[in-house]
Amino acid sequence: MKFSKLIYSFAGLMIGTALTIGLSAPSDAAEFDLAKARVGDGIPKSLTGKPGNAKKGRSTAIHRKKGNCLACHTLPAPEQADHGNIGPDLRGVASRYKPAELRLRLVSAKTLNPDTIMPSFHLKTGYHRVQKKWQGKTIISAQDVEDILAYLVTLKEK
Repeated sequence: MKFSKLIYSFAGLMIGTALTIGLSAPSDAAEFDLAKARVGDGIPKSLTGKPGNAKKGRSTAIHRKKGNCLACHTLPAPEQADHGNIGPDLRGVASRYKPAELRLRLVSAKTLNPDTIMPSFHLKTGYHRVQKKWQGKTIISAQDVEDILAYLVTLKEK
């Protein structure tokens, strides 16, 4: 009888551990998907499980304190001055990349190009000398990633 109690205790411990791991892994869904994306064509599934809003995405992309894409890229946003030219022009970007590839670039451009200066907008780990207020946080939310992606996929070549 003692042996069977030990087996049940061990089984309970293993199930509890599996549930704990299973419940904690989705809290960092972007990094979980990133591991799969390294060998694939990007991150095919939405980080939030729902589509983004292109209007909100455009607003976030050109917002100087959120996405701040204009710091390095040119976008079809004539109302904004001083578009960057360090990164590629994003006009027509949806004609050059699939949505899964664009999502990966937003989440972690360094996965594709370790030398890029583009920040990993939706990762919490892998940084050095992070200010306390940013430790354990992402630059933009998963919903922001999906919204910006929804905007970027509207940018097709004419």
